[in-house]
Amino acid sequence: MPRFHIAHFTNTYLPFINGVSRSVENFRRGLTELGHNVFIFAPDADAYEDTVPFVFRYPAIELPLQKYPLTIPVSTFIDKLLPALKLDVLHAHHPALLGQVAAKKAQELDVPLVFTHHTRYRDYSHYVAALPQNLVKDVIDRWVVDYMTKCQHVVVPSESIRAMLIDRYGITERVSVVPTGVDVARFHEANGRFLRQKYGWQEDIVLISAGRLAAEKNWPTLLEAFRLLLPDYPQCRLVILGDGPERKNLENLCRNLGIEKRVVWMGQVPFEEMPVFLKAANIFCFASVTETQGMVTLEAMAAGLPVVAVRASGTADFITDGQEGFLTPNDSSALAEALKVLLTDNGRCQQFGQAAYAKAQQFTIYNQAQKMETVYQQAIADKKAGYTIQADPQKPIFRINWQKYLGVNLDWG
Repeated sequence: MPRFHIAHFTNTYLPFINGVSRSVENFRRGLTELGHNVFIFAPDADAYEDTVPFVFRYPAIELPLQKYPLTIPVSTFIDKLLPALKLDVLHAHHPALLGQVAAKKAQELDVPLVFTHHTRYRDYSHYVAALPQNLVKDVIDRWVVDYMTKCQHVVVPSESIRAMLIDRYGITERVSVVPTGVDVARFHEANGRFLRQKYGWQEDIVLISAGRLAAEKNWPTLLEAFRLLLPDYPQCRLVILGDGPERKNLENLCRNLGIEKRVVWMGQVPFEEMPVFLKAANIFCFASVTETQGMVTLEAMAAGLPVVAVRASGTADFITDGQEGFLTPNDSSALAEALKVLLTDNGRCQQFGQAAYAKAQQFTIYNQAQKMETVYQQAIADKKAGYTIQADPQKPIFRINWQKYLGVNLDWG
């Protein structure tokens, strides 16, 4: 395998922690270990000093209502730097901002463009509440497919998202399922006993969940499920890792449900502490229905936790119902009943945890980086052959001209 020069363009990266930034970092680690030169292009992070080489920052501004800095996708320094790097492939992680820069630079430098479809973008249409939601979803879909047809290859983190691309856009070729790898050993070898002592959880059965506290993550379903099981299992405690715009509303919901004394809101936990928190728990529970992979579920599996989750894309790609855990309908009662089964059957709980760890071992950082190598090799060959992603123009989404509707042109670079 030749050694590649790879540029990742991402609108979010360390020190900010979310699924995309963790994916970029884990693939950087894995590809570097395989001998490739990996360059990261990301927004500036104020006073943060990068601890890994080859990270280049675009200007960014902090917005009061936005969790992450907003990238200003212009840098004369990077414009001059890119040709000197002799890149073999550009890898974009978003279709906007630095994703648009990546598309333009790939064309200028005559190198292949790979795109990872990290997000179910249309599920975030509620953030544009002033417009009809069906229209917003259609505009988002058309915007995303227009971007993908500039690429040589699309990476998706699960089979569910691959099926979505086929159904919605008619994209059937050059789509590879490559989930983000996990540092399995780090999660498996962590010790959570000290944390249980620190917070006084020694006698508790700790249910843990993690994610952004936002409307699309379906937290009320999980909180209601916890309310339903608590009278029969008062020793249970629900620990939630993460922060977001819905935190106050969710805290109020807990008070209204009468469960506030048994729910712990830990806020945003540093990523290096995640293995210890997961190891301090007994069961991982999850209600999100908007995941493309659900990295935190895979991390919980690496920590050896049984999983009880709502059956949805991403989660259902890694959990087989009745093997590593239980998958339920999107219903609080069903979620509570599944949790009760594990709470009353310690043997099954241990069995599911062991199976979860065994499944997670298939998705190490190194293994997944090897799969990404193959994607890059194919993209390079396809660029030489003049191939780009093909969508089906007969799909209904191609009736939408999103740039004309919005009156904008987001072609940066």
